[in-house]
Amino acid sequence: MLPGALVMLHLRCRAPDRERQPYRTSHEITIVQRRQAVPQLKCTKSKVWIPPVLLMISVLFPAQAPLPVPVNDQETELGQAVYNELRDKGEIIESSSLYESLRPITETISRVAQPRYPHPFKFFLVHEPKPNAFATPGGNVYVVDSLLYFVKNTEQLAGTLCHEVSHTIHRDAMNKLKEERKIEAREIGAAILLGPTIAQMIAISMLGDLNSLAYSRDVESSADVTGSDICAAAGYNPWGLVWLFEEFQNADPKQIPQLLSDHPANGTRIKTLEQHFRDNPAVFAKFNSDPKSATPFGVPKDATERFLRPASN
Repeated sequence: MLPGALVMLHLRCRAPDRERQPYRTSHEITIVQRRQAVPQLKCTKSKVWIPPVLLMISVLFPAQAPLPVPVNDQETELGQAVYNELRDKGEIIESSSLYESLRPITETISRVAQPRYPHPFKFFLVHEPKPNAFATPGGNVYVVDSLLYFVKNTEQLAGTLCHEVSHTIHRDAMNKLKEERKIEAREIGAAILLGPTIAQMIAISMLGDLNSLAYSRDVESSADVTGSDICAAAGYNPWGLVWLFEEFQNADPKQIPQLLSDHPANGTRIKTLEQHFRDNPAVFAKFNSDPKSATPFGVPKDATERFLRPASN
């Protein structure tokens, strides 16, 4: 048979979804202490014509990161600057089968959250030392790969992502930036004002704030409440974030994900969420508060990760 010839298969193979990427170089490594492996295709019986070369491509090139949002205002400019900084540090994962596990949850959350924010939400996997997730202006949300292995169920992951999306909806990073750098309201609403050098400096500072959990208790609780609303509207049990907080109240601080490690007020945040659930029974009464009702969440143990290379000068 000639190479690339069409063959008749009694299979319908679902290859990983991926968006078109610009021409760019990348390097490939595996997660620490994981063996390099190729994700398997999931197949169901059906008669279709599939070129063998397409099967090979779908196996060798797993789901990819989305394209960043075009810069058209100050929020997207700062979001792009943070993206560039993470890319140049070699932390953004360009392609991995982990995106296949993450994407169904992020797409569901985005459909509910999108009407609340003018820029499209984009979820990127990154590789950092500790489990974490953080959102930046412009709609980008970054999820550390190890968080997917850390959470015990879908509800905990969904709760974390809804919480981060809520920070973006509330413009918490921009408000903090405005407060710290005393940017006037007319400047916040203007188009590109900062310039690439200043934007990069602010991005570096912003990353430090996001990773050090510099938001106030009230800001965090507000994101918890809005996040629970988004979870409920998306069909995810909003008790997931409560379960996550409960697990870490008496845990070893070294074992706690970075997104929770500097929050000694988790007990207060739990009470705030529980009160919110009681105050809105029409929305939350249908959800089970028992963590035994949670939906298991699993990811490939041997996921290969290919990282974006820094931009060439």
